[in-house]
Amino acid sequence: MTQENKQLLLKDLCARLPYGVKATTTSNGWRDVYIVSGCNDDRIYLDCPVYDEGDDEWLIESVKPYLRPMDSMTEEEKVQLSQYACIGEDLNGEFIDEVQRKDCAEYIDWLNKNHFDYRGLIEKGLALEAPEGMYNLKVR
Repeated sequence: MTQENKQLLLKDLCARLPYGVKATTTSNGWRDVYIVSGCNDDRIYLDCPVYDEGDDEWLIESVKPYLRPMDSMTEEEKVQLSQYACIGEDLNGEFIDEVQRKDCAEYIDWLNKNHFDYRGLIEKGLALEAPEGMYNLKVR
């Protein structure tokens, strides 16, 4: 993983900490799903059981968060999001949005809270697509 990708993943995970983003780790053959509980430089902390000291701490390149693709947004969620942005689709059916400066923070917070992959991490191989229902799709 490049340093640029590590920094991108770290920034993304740190912004999602208050919202209980789920992740897995590829270290030690573990494949269970955990909540990301913290970030520190190149380490990610997961709420996994600690068998030996340090087992809850993982190198960032061994952690993959579960995120929702933007195109998985429900119609109800689009209505909710529209309070912060003008949203729609382009001629190719791609999600497009326009956000006013005063609404930027709320818009990004909403996307983070609902676990949407607005940075393209799934496409880059830095995140996994969340299985349907993983985050109990309640519009908040």
